[in-house]
Amino acid sequence: MKKKDIKILLVDDEPDVIEIIKYNLEQDGYNVKTASNGKEALIKAKKITPHLIIMDVMMPEMDGIEACENLRSDKIFNDTIIMFLTARGEDYSHMAAFDAGADDYVTKPIKPKIIVSKVKALLRRLKKEEEGQDKIEVGKLKIDKEQYEVTIKGKTFSLPRKEFELLYLLASNPDKVVKREKIMENIWGSQVVVGDRTIDVHIRKLREKVGDKFFKTVKGVGYKFVKPIK
Repeated sequence: MKKKDIKILLVDDEPDVIEIIKYNLEQDGYNVKTASNGKEALIKAKKITPHLIIMDVMMPEMDGIEACENLRSDKIFNDTIIMFLTARGEDYSHMAAFDAGADDYVTKPIKPKIIVSKVKALLRRLKKEEEGQDKIEVGKLKIDKEQYEVTIKGKTFSLPRKEFELLYLLASNPDKVVKREKIMENIWGSQVVVGDRTIDVHIRKLREKVGDKFFKTVKGVGYKFVKPIK
């Protein structure tokens, strides 16, 4: 896909931030649209279905967290990458962003060149996902990446984005240990600072929802997706 065909929605209530980031992304060849708050972002996102959304957290009308949750509840945006912009002084948990369905975040103030670099890295991950396998079936467990759905014994349900991506990563490497470093790189990105505890919490949630038998902890190394014995 050519850069000019990649649609980016930039959402921020500060005109100066919009102007400088939009300019630099367009200079690099991307197709950039803008919105000034969460409500406007939802309207524009439904019109253009962006590949990437760069969104401020604290905004009038609707903040970034609520807007992200709304977007993630619509299957149209399953493959849309969402990156948050956060101010250093915000009383705000990065975990809350990931729970809402964010893929990454950057802290203001940030140099435009760093934004462009982060965008390129995120879009490379999107390309890898598009090239991957869409469906995985292990016994009575089915994972549908296109629909972001999990089916167990005929019952279908959805998982939060990060939990789904972690399950998909592990299930794509059955009976192989996936190291913590690889999990962090593939699910949260190398430039996102989250602790090992974040991975453990997501694994615990997957054990509860999908079944403990599918997951094995390899202490000090990582996790393994285990195929049930027939």
